[in-house]
Amino acid sequence: QVQLVESGGGLVQPGGSLRLSCAVSGSIFGINAMGWYRQAPGKQRELVAGIRSGSSTQYADSVKGRFTISRDNAKNTMYLQMNSLKPGDTAVYYCNADIAFGAWSRATPYWGQGTQVTVSS
Repeated sequence: QVQLVESGGGLVQPGGSLRLSCAVSGSIFGINAMGWYRQAPGKQRELVAGIRSGSSTQYADSVKGRFTISRDNAKNTMYLQMNSLKPGDTAVYYCNADIAFGAWSRATPYWGQGTQVTVSS
């Protein structure tokens, strides 16, 4: 059974930093694209940052220059380094991964359970 487990969320003051991790476990062939999403109360879930298997990345305009997404393919783990955090970054952060179970099979999207990030003084 495939599981995505996030960690690293918490309470931080404005201007502070947090590092989120997303570890993928289970019997898989490989991981294609991965991404971090967030959902604030009363708002739709939005893409924060994405990273392909070849390590090309994309970011939401609101986090460019402050957040950095990365992945360690040997550990099946993705990270999100968040610096200069603002109250507007407060949300539940979810990781997403497109999991492949064979060389020619279509990848299946999986989600983590979410981790709360609260930016407040």
